Amino acid sequence: MKAGHKQVKRMTGAMRAIHWTNVFSMIIAVTTGLYIAHPYYQTLMADGAVDKYVMAWNRWGHLMVAIIFDVTSVLIAYLFFFSRFEKPYKKVIPNAKNIKEFGAVVINLITLNRKKEFDSTHGDSFNSVYFLIFHLLLGWMLFTGLQMYVQGLGSGQSSIGTWWPSMLHMVTDWTIPVSAWMIGGGSTATLMDVRIVHHITMWLIITWVAFHIYYQVWRTIFWKEGDIAIVVGGSKFVKTND
Repeated sequence: MKAGHKQVKRMTGAMRAIHWTNVFSMIIAVTTGLYIAHPYYQTLMADGAVDKYVMAWNRWGHLMVAIIFDVTSVLIAYLFFFSRFEKPYKKVIPNAKNIKEFGAVVINLITLNRKKEFDSTHGDSFNSVYFLIFHLLLGWMLFTGLQMYVQGLGSGQSSIGTWWPSMLHMVTDWTIPVSAWMIGGGSTATLMDVRIVHHITMWLIITWVAFHIYYQVWRTIFWKEGDIAIVVGGSKFVKTND
């Protein structure tokens, strides 16, 4: 360890496992989702893609990572409130302390670290709000995705019974009018509105990820506290006052 620094634990092993699971799941979700929306590659075999079930495999892969996202979302929601390590919800409460810290982080980013008036040892309000927005977008993707999925069970039947389509309709049908409202469809709400919003949200998430990576590299360069290593080793190194 470099002299004048102390090691600070920022992510547990479980948190890092969830993070990297989401990373690889998102890569698969985006690549398969883009194919489902507009097939952009052909099978490498001589036979046509239709004979090799390329679309079917893409849809299967998309559904599998969606299920993984469902599981990790439940875990993340639980840890958001009940983690014994850190409780992120405390940082998103709009009280005077959090608002001041949020503003200080934004100013630090804008001024390229010329002004740093907050403690970067632990999670700050800016990152907590930023990740909350990401998980809300991800939750919206899951609901709209399941709404499109259940439309494929038009008969009301599934391999595990009628309860499955019924439950999905009950928890996702609201996304149709909401999607129509979001894109100005009004009273003519259709499943296509859900498809469009689902696709737009994907690009919002990709934009979020791009800024997330940029910001972590930015913090590593300017703060010199090893923030980029948190998702690998779980720790960062902050300067001491000694």
